[in-house]
Amino acid sequence: MLNRFARALFTRLLTPVARLLLRMGISPDVVTLVGTLGVSVGALVFYPRHEFLIGTLVITAFVFSDTVDGIMARESNRSSVWGAYLDSTLDRVGDAAVFGGLVLYYAGQGDDPLMAALALACLVLGSVVSYARARAEGLGMKADVGIAERADRLVAVLVTTGLVGLGLPEVFLLAVLALLALASLITVIQRVVVVRRQALGRPLNRVVLPETANGTAGDHTYLRTGGRSTDRRA
Repeated sequence: MLNRFARALFTRLLTPVARLLLRMGISPDVVTLVGTLGVSVGALVFYPRHEFLIGTLVITAFVFSDTVDGIMARESNRSSVWGAYLDSTLDRVGDAAVFGGLVLYYAGQGDDPLMAALALACLVLGSVVSYARARAEGLGMKADVGIAERADRLVAVLVTTGLVGLGLPEVFLLAVLALLALASLITVIQRVVVVRRQALGRPLNRVVLPETANGTAGDHTYLRTGGRSTDRRA
């Protein structure tokens, strides 16, 4: 939802910044790397020390690099498969750092096993949400459904964590983490169901693999789907 309604606004606001960086000779990949580093430092340095407000401000300062690098790539006609891959991969790193910072605090100094468990659930399920879509697309199918998109999850946890740093009772963060974990779980299920429906309509052929170097046949098979061979073990 936030992706649809906010992307146009932030693109308009950040385009001058992107153009300035291009004039300075900075590449989109550098912006992606610096942004991820800033988000990770903000989350893993400040959150475990219960400096939620400072951590959220640092993260927010760098999180918009995800939009800036895309604008830079388009403005300079440097959009590429590599750039998309790097951006998507480092997005996962940044997301994991945010929830990981909360896990470190509540599993340590915060001494709240429930909050730590919920933050960990958000971290794990958020990764599965992303993987479920990426794996489906790698198999030639679509899985772009779900009620918990990345931007929604990130904004919800950052806003609430920052407000807790300003004095908001932590029960609100507990509620948000619980809702995000539930929404992420529902999104995983939705994507699995959608992919299953698509997969059942495709013919699957077992492919016999050649013998391995030691003379024994491989102990796994591949599924050939829509002309693309995929390893069942993945």
